[in-house]
Amino acid sequence: MQQKNLISVFQESESLNSLNDLLLDESAKHINIQGLIGSAAAIAAASIFNKTGRQQHLVILSGKEQAAYFYNDLENLFGEQETDHNKKRVLFFPTTYKRPYEPEKLDAAYQLSRAEVLNRFYEGQRKTIVVSYPEALAEKVITKKYLSRNVMKLRKGEEVSLDFISDLLIEFDFEVVDFVAEPGQFAIRGGIVDVFSYANEHPYRIEFFSDEVESIRTFDPATQLSLSTLTNMKLLPNLQDRSIPDERINFLDYIPAASFIWLDQTGLIIDKISGEYNRAKDIFESLTDKEKRIIPEKLFVDGDEIKSRLDKFKCIELGPPYFKNSREVVFNQSPQPAFNNNFELLINELSVKTSDNYSNFILSDNTKQTERIYSIFEDIQKDSPETGKAHFQALNLNLSAGFIDKDLKITCYTDHQIFNRYNKFHLREGFGRKEAISLKDLYDLQPGDFVTHIDHGVGRFDGLQIIDNNGKKQETIRLIYKNNDLLYISIHSLHRISKYVGKDGTPPVLSKLGSNAWNKLKNKTKGKVKDIARDLIKLYAKRKASQGYAFLPDTYLQNELEASFIYQDTPDQIKATNDIKTDMEAENPMDRLVCGDVGFGKTEVAIRAAFKAVGDSKQVAVLVPTTILALQHFKTFSSRLADFPVNIDYINRFKSPARQKLSLQKLQDGKLDIIIGTHRLLSKDVKFKDLGLFIVDEEQKFGVSAKEKLKQFKANVDTLTLTATPIPRTLQFSLMGARDLSIINTPPPNRYPVQTEIRSFGEDVIKNAIEYEVSRGGQVFFVHNRVQNIIDVYEMLKRFVPGARIAIGHGQMDGKKLEKTMLDFIDGLYDVLLATTIIESGLDIANANTIIINDAQNYGLSDLHQLRGRVGRTNKKAFCYLLSPPPATLTPEAQKRLKAIKEYSDLGSGFNIAMRDLDIRGAGNILGAEQSGFISEIGIDMYQKILDEALNELKETEFKDLFDEELKNKDFVKDCQFESDLGIMIPSYYVGSSSERLKLYKELDAIKDEEALDDFKLRLKDRFGDLPVETDALINTIRLRWTAKKIGFEKLTIKNNRMTGHFTGERDSAYFSSDAFGKVLDFIKTNPTASKMREKNNKLTLYFEGVKTVSRALYLLRMI
Repeated sequence: MQQKNLISVFQESESLNSLNDLLLDESAKHINIQGLIGSAAAIAAASIFNKTGRQQHLVILSGKEQAAYFYNDLENLFGEQETDHNKKRVLFFPTTYKRPYEPEKLDAAYQLSRAEVLNRFYEGQRKTIVVSYPEALAEKVITKKYLSRNVMKLRKGEEVSLDFISDLLIEFDFEVVDFVAEPGQFAIRGGIVDVFSYANEHPYRIEFFSDEVESIRTFDPATQLSLSTLTNMKLLPNLQDRSIPDERINFLDYIPAASFIWLDQTGLIIDKISGEYNRAKDIFESLTDKEKRIIPEKLFVDGDEIKSRLDKFKCIELGPPYFKNSREVVFNQSPQPAFNNNFELLINELSVKTSDNYSNFILSDNTKQTERIYSIFEDIQKDSPETGKAHFQALNLNLSAGFIDKDLKITCYTDHQIFNRYNKFHLREGFGRKEAISLKDLYDLQPGDFVTHIDHGVGRFDGLQIIDNNGKKQETIRLIYKNNDLLYISIHSLHRISKYVGKDGTPPVLSKLGSNAWNKLKNKTKGKVKDIARDLIKLYAKRKASQGYAFLPDTYLQNELEASFIYQDTPDQIKATNDIKTDMEAENPMDRLVCGDVGFGKTEVAIRAAFKAVGDSKQVAVLVPTTILALQHFKTFSSRLADFPVNIDYINRFKSPARQKLSLQKLQDGKLDIIIGTHRLLSKDVKFKDLGLFIVDEEQKFGVSAKEKLKQFKANVDTLTLTATPIPRTLQFSLMGARDLSIINTPPPNRYPVQTEIRSFGEDVIKNAIEYEVSRGGQVFFVHNRVQNIIDVYEMLKRFVPGARIAIGHGQMDGKKLEKTMLDFIDGLYDVLLATTIIESGLDIANANTIIINDAQNYGLSDLHQLRGRVGRTNKKAFCYLLSPPPATLTPEAQKRLKAIKEYSDLGSGFNIAMRDLDIRGAGNILGAEQSGFISEIGIDMYQKILDEALNELKETEFKDLFDEELKNKDFVKDCQFESDLGIMIPSYYVGSSSERLKLYKELDAIKDEEALDDFKLRLKDRFGDLPVETDALINTIRLRWTAKKIGFEKLTIKNNRMTGHFTGERDSAYFSSDAFGKVLDFIKTNPTASKMREKNNKLTLYFEGVKTVSRALYLLRMI
C-alpha cells in the first residue's frame, strides 16, 4: 500500500463523509472538527481535496513550524517532494521578512514562494491547496490589476527582440550580473538571456535566433546547467517591492469566494495577526522621519479585517470552535503511544492490535530505518520466543505524527516517534552560492595575485592576453617577474601554475627569470621534504605490520543504537561509520581521521564506534581539548547510551581530587566502559583494564607533549580522531600517507545556512536580535572575549533587554560554578549566555539559534566559523551578528576576514574558510616552523607538488617492496607539456568575462577522462551556445596530451606544421625497454614515411610533417 492509498482508506471514514456532506451543504457556513490527531488532519485535508470539485483550499495553521509540518505532510501524501513547483498541488505561503521595516531581512526564497501563490490564485487554472500562518497573512499583497499589468509571457517561436527583453527587465528592476544566482537577476551572453523570474522555482535560459525565441529552458543556478525544455514561460517582477506605488490588498481578496478555508485555532490566528500589526506600528513609530516612507496601514492588515473577510468563506475549524452555530464532525482517534525505545512493548502493542482486527502501518521514508526495525524485531523474537508476533506493513512515507483511528481500525506509527528521532520540516530556503562554486572561487586568480610556476618560480598574475604567434591569435597567461620581466604562459600549461599562499599573508619575493636560484631552492626544499615523507611512510608501514585487536561484527544492540539516532544519517556519515567498523574488525590497529564541518554529525559517528568497542568488552577513552567539551560529550554520550548497559564517566579539573581518584579506580578495575576527559587522561596514574579504542577530538588543539604521548597509544590501540577544522586539500595527500581519512561533507537534512550579518555595535541591533530570538522561544550566545570588562557588558545587556535572563561564563570562573552555569543554560534556565570563546569547541545547544560576536574583527576566520557553528543546529533559521567598528577603521586583513565569513555562510563551507584563512593568516602554523620557511618562499601549493614528487620518488626507490602493487600500473610519464602555434582558445566573443574564461581553462586543464571531457563540452554548449572552431580544437588538445603521455612523450609541440614528440632525457629509464616504446618502434617500421626519429644532445624525438590541425595530430598519435 502506498501513500495515495492511505488517503483512499481515509475516504471510507464515516466522519470524513459527514464532513464532505457538510461542505456541499450551503447552510453549513462554519464546520468544527474534533478528534483529528497528529498527521490525520493532513490526510483528512488531502482526502477532502481529492473529493471536492474545483474549489481552492487555504489551510492556516497557528504558527510557522506547525504550517511547515502540515505542508510537508501534504507534499509527502501527494508524492510531490521532487515535483516542479509549477505542477504542484500543494504550495506554501510564507512571510517575507524577519522584522517589519527592515528590508535587508527579506528572504528571496520566501518572496518567490509568495509570488508563486499569488500568480496561481490570479490565474485560477489549477486546483491548489495553500498552507500558511498568521504572520504571512498579516502582510498585504499587490493588487490583481498590478499583477496583470506586470506579467510578461514568452513562447517558443515568438518574434521579440533581445533588446526589448533587456529593457523590460531593467524596467522590472532586475539586476544585470555575469551569472544568475537568485530571483531578480539576469545575464546576457551573445544570443542567450538567463533570467530568474519571481514566478518560477528555477531561472530561465532563453536562446534567440535573430529576433526569434529559438528555445526556452530552465537551469540550475548552482551548476548553471539546463534542467528541462519548455514551450512557454512567464516573467514576474518582485511583488514584495516596497517601492511599488499601487495600493496593496488583503491576501484573502485573491481567493475565490467558493474556496474552503481550514483554520487551526481561529482565535489564536486572529490574535497573532493583530499582534503582528501592532508590532509593525510600534516599529514604525521608532523610525526616524527619513525612514518613515509607508505607513503600517498600507503594508499590514489587522485581525479584525481578517475576521470580517473570513465570514465570506466556508470555514473548517480544527480545535476549539470560534464561530457561532458551527456544525460539528467528530473523529475517534488517539495519539501514537510513546514506546521510549522499548521494542518488546511495540511488538506486543502491534500483536494486540492485530488480534483486534486492526491494520498496522509503520511509516518511514528511510529504507535503512525499516530494515533496522525488521532486524530488531527478528533478534528480539529469536531471543524471547514468548514475545508476540508483530504484524505490520511498512509504508515508504514520512509524516510528522502518528495516530490510531478506532473507527477505521488502523494504526499509523511513524519511525521517528518509535525511535525518538527528530523529524525536521523542509522548506525552500535561500539561493546561497553552492559549495562547489565558492570552492572554485577560492582558487580564482585575480590580476595582482601571486603565483608559483614550477619551472620559473614566484611571479605575479597579470591577466589573460591575446598574442600573435606565427600569424595565429593565441590566448596566454601573462606573468610579471622581478625587474618587471614578462613571461607569457600557454593556456595548456595551467597545471604548472598554482596560486601562491604563503606565510602570515606577507608578499613573497619575486623570482628572477633566467637565474638558477629557483631550481636551487626547489632542490633544497625537496631534500628536506623527503625526510618528512620518509617518516610518514615508515609510520604507515609500522601500522600496517603491527597486530591489533579485531572487533566482532555488529550485534542487534548496535542496530538498535544506530536506529535510535534522532536525525537521519547523511551518506557521508554512513560511509564514515562503515569505514570505521571495517578498520575495527581488521587485525591492524586503526588510525582514522574523521574530518567534518561544525555540526555535521562527527560525535554520533564516534558514539557508534565507542559502543561497538564496549559491546566487545573493551574500554574506550575520549580525549577532548577543553573542560567544557568534556562535560558536553559526557552529557551527549550519556543521553545517547542511556538505554544500554554502558558505564560512562568524565574527568576534568572541575572534579575534586577524591572524585577523580574514585573514577580512576573504577577505570582500572574495569567497572567503567567509557571515560571522557581532557589531557588529564594522558597522565601516568590513568590505567585501563583493557583499552580497545582511543577517540581524540580536535587533535590540533593539543600541545606537542600530549601528541607525543598519543603516538604511544597509536602503536597498538585503535585510534579515531575527529576534527572540525577541515584539512586543506593541499595537505590531504601527506596525511593520507600516514592515516586513513573519512570526510563528512554533507550537512544534516534541512539544516539551513546561518544568516550572517556584519553590523556596527549599537543598542538597536543587540536589543532587536535578542528580543526576536527570545520571542520565538530560543536562546542567545553573546560572545565577548575580554574577561576584564565582561561585567560591564553584562550590565549593558541588562539595560538593553531588561526582561532577559542573562548568565556569564568564562574560563577564569570557579570550575563548579561554570559547570552549573553551562548546565542551567542547556536546561533553558537562561535566555542569554554572555561568554568568552570557551563556547567555541563543540558546545551543542539545539535551542540556541542566535549568536552575537562582539569585536568580531579581532577573531581568526576559523574561530569565527567555529563560533557560528554553535547555532543553526535545528530547522529554525539561525542568525549570526558580527559586531565591529565601521569598516573604514579596520585593517585590510580584518575586512577580508569578515567579508569571507559572510560570503561562506553555506553549509560545509568550513573547507573554504580554512583555505581563506591560509590566504589571510598564512600557512606556517600548519606544518611547524622548519617547513614554514620553505612555504613562505615557494607557496603552499608548490610545496605540496614537491611533497608529492618526493613521496613518489621514495615509493619507487627506498620503499619499492612496500608499494609493489601500486607501482605495477604506473605511467612512465607523469605529464605531457603541450605547445603550439595554432589558434586554439575560448574567444572573448563566446565567453565575455575573462575571469570565467580563466576558470574554464583551469577546469579543462584538470580533466582526466573522456566522460568528464564530453560533459565539459555539453555544459559549455548549454551555457554559451554552439562551440567556435577554435574552442572545439582546444578541447581536442586535452585528448592529444593524454595520448602523448600514454605513448611516453614528456613534451609535444606543433609548430610550422611540424609535430614533435620529446621522449624522457633519462637514457637508463625503464621506459626504453617497455612495451610502450616497443609500439613506437613498430609504428616507425610499418610507417617509415609518416614519421622520423632523431637524437640530439642525448635526447630522442619523434616528428611528423604536415600537421596543420589538432584533429590530424590526434589521428597520427592514435595510430601508434
